[in-house]
Amino acid sequence: MAAPMVRGLVRVAAAAAHSRCPAAGYHARPLGLGPLSRPLGPHSPGRKRFAAAGSASGVEAASLWPAPGELRRLVRHQADWQPPLHALCANVQAAGSQRRQQQRDRQKLIAANMAKMPKMVEDWRREKREAKVKQREEKARRDRLLAEARERFGYSIDPRNVKFQDMVKELEKEEKKKQKLIKRRKNVEAGASASEAVTAAATP
Repeated sequence: MAAPMVRGLVRVAAAAAHSRCPAAGYHARPLGLGPLSRPLGPHSPGRKRFAAAGSASGVEAASLWPAPGELRRLVRHQADWQPPLHALCANVQAAGSQRRQQQRDRQKLIAANMAKMPKMVEDWRREKREAKVKQREEKARRDRLLAEARERFGYSIDPRNVKFQDMVKELEKEEKKKQKLIKRRKNVEAGASASEAVTAAATP
């Protein structure tokens, strides 16, 4: 009893769904896709008539194919968007060789940088040592200047004080003069010893 009732309800539901969907037999219209949108496919009316009745259909076979200009456009389109297999293979091979060359170049660069690494590390260590030496020398110079300032002024003075900075400038000038005198004296002594060597070599 229940089974026929259920079958009846299913039939009623299917009929209602069909009445709500009158477009069940609707066929979507093809989209226009440039030169390929001309109805030359198997669904074009002329082709269907020609397929059904042949030359008796009154459709010329030549009209079923694209015109020469359109055919050229189709060929260009196919060449642009559907390259032949050998061109695709050549592109893949070129991309692979370019990628391998880039990997080789990168490996060469890494090897060259690794070869330079010991010298770079040594240079960095030397620069650190020189910076530490310079820092120690600067600290010693500041301590010496502070000691001289205490001797001159008789009390401890702030290194940011204007008097202290003026005194530092004067002491630096004096130190530069001393360094120049020492350098000039060394040059004179070196020149004198060289001239003596020349005269000694010249005399028999």
